[in-house]
Amino acid sequence: MIHNLVLLLMAPVFIAQGRYVRRITPKLDEASGPRCGSVGHGKMLRILLIGDSAAAGVGAADQSQALSGHLVNELCNHFKLEWKLHAKSGSTTKETRFSLAHHPKQDYDIVVISLGVNDVTKPLSSIRWIRQQQALVAQIRHHFSTQQIILTKIPPMEKFPALPHPLRWYLGSKAKVFNRQLARWTATQSDCELIDINFRLKPEQMAVDGFHPGPEIYQFWGKTIAKVIKARWCSD
Repeated sequence: MIHNLVLLLMAPVFIAQGRYVRRITPKLDEASGPRCGSVGHGKMLRILLIGDSAAAGVGAADQSQALSGHLVNELCNHFKLEWKLHAKSGSTTKETRFSLAHHPKQDYDIVVISLGVNDVTKPLSSIRWIRQQQALVAQIRHHFSTQQIILTKIPPMEKFPALPHPLRWYLGSKAKVFNRQLARWTATQSDCELIDINFRLKPEQMAVDGFHPGPEIYQFWGKTIAKVIKARWCSD
């Protein structure tokens, strides 16, 4: 109730600050380089990465410095990888579901999801969002017959240098609510794993726009996901 009252009273300020941030924030390109490949040796693993600008590598010059590159680099000495990146800047959970509906049906052992920041910036409740996440996971299971789905908690938006106060406080608080919903639900799903790299996010390691990860964050993120994958697949 209090949260809704604050939102109602502060809505004009948040809207004005949001427009200001969009106007002055540098527009960074998605990382260049291959978005699919086959590399490595050993047991075959098919990996699909889906999501938003962070999945697409905004904040890194090349995919080798982005999430996909670091993840592949961490795994290629343990597995023969067939991997693909399906990501677009600005994508929400709802938009990603729509785009995946047009993706060819094929089997992937693992799907890695990077979504949430753009949902937080929309007038969307945590309950509606978690339902969208549940629908996305169901779609992934059906469309790709995947065995492992790895999600990442929404980053602590209250630390984003690009966001002014009180907008930074509001979006950070909303992201925490979304994360609590996501953690509760994924804990009940045997094929889902939720990782948290928020404790490692430092503003000085972010991209120059103050909104996206920089290469150091991408490297740690990739290593964290790789550790989860190796824990499951190296023991088989």
